[in-house]
Amino acid sequence: MMLWIQETPVGIRFKVRVQPRAAQNTVCGLLDGALKIRLTAPPVDGEANAACVQFLAKSLGVSRAAVRLVAGEKARTKMIEVKGFTAARLRQLVDSLPGCSL
Repeated sequence: MMLWIQETPVGIRFKVRVQPRAAQNTVCGLLDGALKIRLTAPPVDGEANAACVQFLAKSLGVSRAAVRLVAGEKARTKMIEVKGFTAARLRQLVDSLPGCSL
Protein backbone atom coordinates (compact mmCIF):
# COMPACT_ATOMS: atom_id res chain seq x y z
CA MET A 1 0.00 0.00 0.00
CA MET A 2 1.31 3.45 -0.91
CA LEU A 3 0.96 6.61 1.13
CA TRP A 4 -1.38 9.12 -0.52
CA ILE A 5 0.41 12.46 -0.89
CA GLN A 6 -0.79 15.56 -2.75
CA GLU A 7 1.54 18.40 -3.69
CA THR A 8 0.06 21.86 -3.02
CA PRO A 9 1.33 25.35 -3.89
CA VAL A 10 2.62 25.73 -0.31
CA GLY A 11 3.77 22.19 0.49
CA ILE A 12 2.05 18.81 0.76
CA ARG A 13 -1.12 17.18 2.06
CA PHE A 14 -1.37 13.58 3.20
CA LYS A 15 -3.66 11.32 5.22
CA VAL A 16 -2.92 10.02 8.69
CA ARG A 17 -4.81 7.41 10.70
CA VAL A 18 -4.61 8.19 14.42
CA GLN A 19 -4.84 5.66 17.23
CA PRO A 20 -5.31 7.58 20.50
CA ARG A 21 -4.46 6.37 24.01
CA ALA A 22 -1.45 4.35 22.88
CA ALA A 23 1.52 3.50 25.09
CA GLN A 24 3.80 5.90 23.18
CA ASN A 25 3.80 8.39 20.32
CA THR A 26 5.04 6.60 17.22
CA VAL A 27 4.56 6.10 13.49
CA CYS A 28 3.75 2.46 13.00
CA GLY A 29 3.27 2.00 9.27
CA LEU A 30 0.79 2.50 6.49
CA LEU A 31 -2.92 1.67 6.55
CA ASP A 32 -5.25 2.18 3.58
CA GLY A 33 -3.06 4.88 2.03
CA ALA A 34 -2.61 6.75 5.32
CA LEU A 35 0.32 7.05 7.69
CA LYS A 36 -0.71 5.26 10.90
CA ILE A 37 0.27 7.16 14.04
CA ARG A 38 -0.16 6.03 17.62
CA LEU A 39 -0.57 8.85 20.17
CA THR A 40 -0.71 8.82 23.96
CA ALA A 41 -3.29 11.63 24.03
CA PRO A 42 -6.98 10.79 24.51
CA PRO A 43 -9.52 11.69 21.79
CA VAL A 44 -11.28 14.36 23.88
CA ASP A 45 -11.38 18.15 23.61
CA GLY A 46 -9.01 18.14 20.62
CA GLU A 47 -6.10 16.68 22.62
CA ALA A 48 -5.33 13.96 20.07
CA ASN A 49 -5.45 16.51 17.23
CA ALA A 50 -3.02 18.83 19.02
CA ALA A 51 -0.75 15.90 19.86
CA CYS A 52 -0.84 14.75 16.23
CA VAL A 53 0.21 18.17 14.92
CA GLN A 54 2.95 18.49 17.53
CA PHE A 55 4.25 14.95 16.94
CA LEU A 56 4.32 15.39 13.14
CA ALA A 57 6.10 18.75 13.40
CA LYS A 58 8.79 17.24 15.60
CA SER A 59 9.09 14.08 13.47
CA LEU A 60 9.34 16.02 10.20
CA GLY A 61 11.69 18.66 11.62
CA VAL A 62 9.43 21.62 10.88
CA SER A 63 7.80 24.23 13.09
CA ARG A 64 4.45 23.50 14.67
CA ALA A 65 2.98 26.39 12.65
CA ALA A 66 3.95 24.61 9.41
CA VAL A 67 1.68 21.64 10.23
CA ARG A 68 -2.08 22.08 9.96
CA LEU A 69 -5.05 19.77 10.36
CA VAL A 70 -7.10 20.35 7.20
CA ALA A 71 -9.88 17.76 7.62
CA GLY A 72 -11.00 15.02 9.98
CA GLU A 73 -11.09 16.93 13.23
CA LYS A 74 -13.47 14.40 14.80
CA ALA A 75 -12.41 11.34 12.76
CA ARG A 76 -9.52 8.94 13.13
CA THR A 77 -8.47 9.51 9.53
CA LYS A 78 -7.24 13.07 9.12
CA MET A 79 -5.85 15.24 6.33
CA ILE A 80 -2.63 17.02 7.25
CA GLU A 81 -0.98 19.90 5.40
CA VAL A 82 2.72 20.64 5.86
CA LYS A 83 4.01 23.95 4.48
CA GLY A 84 7.47 24.04 2.94
CA PHE A 85 7.74 20.25 2.68
CA THR A 86 7.96 18.02 -0.41
CA ALA A 87 6.45 14.65 -1.22
CA ALA A 88 9.92 13.29 -1.97
CA ARG A 89 11.14 14.24 1.51
CA LEU A 90 8.12 12.61 3.15
CA ARG A 91 8.58 9.44 1.09
CA GLN A 92 12.23 9.33 2.11
CA LEU A 93 11.35 9.66 5.81
CA VAL A 94 8.62 7.01 5.61
CA ASP A 95 10.90 4.63 3.71
CA SER A 96 13.42 4.89 6.54
CA LEU A 97 10.87 3.62 9.07
CA PRO A 98 11.06 -0.10 9.91
CA GLY A 99 8.38 -2.02 8.03
CA CYS A 100 7.31 0.95 5.89
CA SER A 101 7.89 1.30 2.20
CA LEU A 102 6.44 3.52 -0.48
